[in-house]
Amino acid sequence: MTGSHSTGDNAVAARALRKTYGRGESAIAALDDVSVDFPRGQFAAVMGPSGSGKSTLMHCLAGLDTASSGTVWIDGTPITGLRDRGLTKLRRDKIGFVFQAYNLVPTLTARQNIVLPLGLARRRVDKAWFEEVVQTLGLTGRLKHRPHELSGGQQQRVAVARALLSRPAVIFADEPTGNLDSVAGAEVLALLRTSVTQWGQTVIMVTHDAVAAAASDRVVLLGDGRLAGELHAPTVDSVLSALHGVALHGAGHAAGRSTP
Repeated sequence: MTGSHSTGDNAVAARALRKTYGRGESAIAALDDVSVDFPRGQFAAVMGPSGSGKSTLMHCLAGLDTASSGTVWIDGTPITGLRDRGLTKLRRDKIGFVFQAYNLVPTLTARQNIVLPLGLARRRVDKAWFEEVVQTLGLTGRLKHRPHELSGGQQQRVAVARALLSRPAVIFADEPTGNLDSVAGAEVLALLRTSVTQWGQTVIMVTHDAVAAAASDRVVLLGDGRLAGELHAPTVDSVLSALHGVALHGAGHAAGRSTP
């Protein structure tokens, strides 16, 4: 749901979030007073036309960028005002990332890539959890392979396993199917869904793909840096219709601004 005064039992919450680039008359508001909640155990998609602020929102929620004003909580911890060391620790302990380009280390095997973040954090690998994750994701026979020996879909599965291994409060997935064909993309979406239904994971996915968004529980829509609505139990048709409405609304505002 959109934000209220309480952050409640949410994996991630934001209140009055603003992000402005530039100053004075040339200032551009990438985010304009965004308040939104992401409950634990939900698969949410964030969508909007190009320039709507969806990537900026994800970056601010994940602590990859700093909002101009407003507050973000991750697993109940306010991240606003944290210094670099605190943000690094929070991302390491509370957040998993899945990127469009996989972001695997090419010289490491799949196994080494999966456990790398825990090694950097000097945390022990839970062997039973590792085996459950790689078996569920269909990677048992690929653990000794390096990225160039894996298909795009297999590389993204390795990235999902890496994100899951630390049992994060939330996984941020940035266009996770963007480099995949329809079959491999559907497999990755099914695995993200499994992480939610089977393990109670929270997933926040930024996507421009209506098919990917329809795999989620809820779609949060942005337009011109503002919340523009949301869909529950989305379908491809309902997502496309909602996006069309947001685009028309934005075009209407642009026309209004240009009228003498």
